[in-house]
Amino acid sequence: RETNRMRLKHGSREMDSCLRKAQFHVDLWCYFTLQNWLLDFGRTLAMVDSFELLQYYDESLAHCMWCVPLFLILFLYFTGCFSIVQAEQTMPISAWLLLTPSGLYYWYLVTEGQIFIPFIFTFFAMMATVVHQKHRGFVPDGNGLFLLYSFSLSLVLVTVWVACLWNDQVLRRKYPGVMYIPEPWAVYTLHLRDKQVPLAD
Repeated sequence: RETNRMRLKHGSREMDSCLRKAQFHVDLWCYFTLQNWLLDFGRTLAMVDSFELLQYYDESLAHCMWCVPLFLILFLYFTGCFSIVQAEQTMPISAWLLLTPSGLYYWYLVTEGQIFIPFIFTFFAMMATVVHQKHRGFVPDGNGLFLLYSFSLSLVLVTVWVACLWNDQVLRRKYPGVMYIPEPWAVYTLHLRDKQVPLAD
């Protein structure tokens, strides 16, 4: 009887721990999303001449050095965002409000940085983790769902972006490879910047 009580008590502690982990970290994701936008647009000013030197020698390598560690950290965080099936599996309103800017950032990161392959591998790894954990009786909590939905939204946006520019011959010449994902800045410079009406003096 004493052994059964200890097991029940231990199981109760594990359940309480899982339930506590299911809380959505709104402050973390809010700061993280804001930081991503600010640092990505201002990294040439805020992040240490070594990055600019690396980007000068090999732009593709620079993008990988910038983004692959980010995706690795996000995946490692995601592996800890699981709770028991009985725990809450929905996102709060604050998470839904942050979903659009978060998804847009990853879309921008993938298209402008030309890092679709690391992105899609991370997404597949996340999906495989969900399937594996589901067999063990665990499901993504609010934080895991937020990260998974952010990547899903980004994938949808990338697909729509490519579909809209699929028949653009100018961009096709600029991106002749199999992986056709035009950069937003290239679309702006090739199609929008020259069409802007100059202001009158």
